Amino acid sequence: MAQSVGLNPHPLMRVAGIDPASFAATQGWIAAKSVSELLELSASQSGRDDFGLRMSLDRGVSNLGPVGLIAREEPDVRSALGIVLRHMKLHNEAIRLDLTESRGLATIRVTPMDGMILGQQSVDLVVASTLRVLCDFLPDEWLPISTCFTHTAPADDEMHIRIFGPSIHFDHEIDGIIIATSDLDSPNRLSNPVLRPFAQEYLGLLAPPENPSLAGQVRDLIATLLPTEHCSVTRIARSLGMDRRTLHRRLAQSGETYSSILDAVRRDQATMSIERGDRSLTEISVELGFSELSAFSRWFRQQFGCSPKAWPQQ
Repeated sequence: MAQSVGLNPHPLMRVAGIDPASFAATQGWIAAKSVSELLELSASQSGRDDFGLRMSLDRGVSNLGPVGLIAREEPDVRSALGIVLRHMKLHNEAIRLDLTESRGLATIRVTPMDGMILGQQSVDLVVASTLRVLCDFLPDEWLPISTCFTHTAPADDEMHIRIFGPSIHFDHEIDGIIIATSDLDSPNRLSNPVLRPFAQEYLGLLAPPENPSLAGQVRDLIATLLPTEHCSVTRIARSLGMDRRTLHRRLAQSGETYSSILDAVRRDQATMSIERGDRSLTEISVELGFSELSAFSRWFRQQFGCSPKAWPQQ
């Protein structure tokens, strides 16, 4: 991309602290801070404010490497996207992708991991690349309902409109993409049912479960499904290959219940989100699966003996 806009990439890479020879290796990591600096430097030196966007034009699910290989065999967009969200750290440790659903809309939000600051070019690249992944799964000519950026509008937004369509919001409170929830239930047009068992087996080798116990697996599934309006004991039991009664019985044998694990996940996520301070209480309540803020507030007071607003002081 640098060469296409008249830049010599190698000196810029060295300035950003990246050895050009590292790209010849198939293994190893490159510091995300250096990549972000390189993108900003390239945009500045070329005078192309859409440098990151242009890099996304040939991106897709295949650029996610092993994670993309597994995701492409999932039967529907929701499960394919779930693979990408849950295992993004195998591909990129600097960003977090969160999916929330409410009132027929699904929001895919891009945020940097703690301690990481992303420049405008990196944000544009990640949001646009996420869109390209969705476009791989969904029918031709599909576009999101809207796209949001926290940065100000560029002087020339032609490339933004070309990639995202006309509904773009700058100076917004989030960086991300808003789509219809029904899009998530669409069949994944890349999926091959014959290959899916092999992809799942590969995933087990690539990322073995962090919590091999049944309670640990239930906890991981709850944490993944809570923001999506699809977290239920029936769905989790089905994901684990059993019915509800069997799941309840096996959890009881280990001294746990579905409700106790659900509350534990909510406690951890609620306190972490409130202390981080980058989401409103309404957003937090939605992400924890509550229908309204008042329900979240009642639950929080039962769990901690104070209101969510009073928690930081306590």
